[in-house]
Amino acid sequence: MKRSIPLIFSLFLALAGFSLSLAADPDVTGGKDHPLLSRMPGFHISDYKDTEFDSHKFIGQDKKAVVIEGHKYYIEYRLDKGLPESGELKIRRNIQEALKKIGGKVIFDDNFNRASTIVLKKDGRETWVGVSSFNNWYRLTIVEKQAMEQEIAANAEALGNGINTAGHVSVYGIYFDTGKSEIKPESDAAISEIAKLLQNNPALKLYVVGHTDNLGSFDSNLKLSLDRADAVVKALTGKYGIAAARLSPHGVASLSPVTSNDTEDGRAKNRRVELVKQ
Repeated sequence: MKRSIPLIFSLFLALAGFSLSLAADPDVTGGKDHPLLSRMPGFHISDYKDTEFDSHKFIGQDKKAVVIEGHKYYIEYRLDKGLPESGELKIRRNIQEALKKIGGKVIFDDNFNRASTIVLKKDGRETWVGVSSFNNWYRLTIVEKQAMEQEIAANAEALGNGINTAGHVSVYGIYFDTGKSEIKPESDAAISEIAKLLQNNPALKLYVVGHTDNLGSFDSNLKLSLDRADAVVKALTGKYGIAAARLSPHGVASLSPVTSNDTEDGRAKNRRVELVKQ
């Protein structure tokens, strides 16, 4: 009988430890499942990003890269401590089958790279899902495809009013790929309005100032902001014949934000080109 007490106590500790091991690990702050997919049992969210508008390069049919733009989610899941591994193939197949049941189509699946791309077209919306799976963690990159909505329309009159009132004006509607300085074609409308402003005011000279958010290193953003400003100047001089002497490109990286960089919406407002009267 004397030996039964430590034996029972040891059994109690073992059971208590087992129950504690089953306790779910907490999700990262702000993390949540995407409405299309519930998580694999026994997994928690270890990393989460929700970006209102961004792009992602998916692997499409014939292993060709496809860049999709829209509302982007990045969700990383990790297995709770103490639980047995599910196996990466089981994870990937579960996600594929869940999406196929609601109309999704697997357009890429590679066992060697442990990756899949699934496209769902439903209710007039197109959603791309990229899956990378491992034995004890997996990640989802989801983009709800959409065109960028231009929040502030650039027009010559509004730009001129801003410069006359404050000496400077921000231009939204000039687009670049992340980390690049090549002007995207959908920027033509904004560039043409800047040209119209300069054509209507022959004496006007401008500093064209590039601004970035605070993601990445300051030095790289400083160069990027200058390169983007220079690209705008070259577009104005090359395509619209504006005299180069009237324009001076500069880059200030994240030194002059219009709002906080703590949210994606704020960072989007801080990424801009500004016209400053010389």
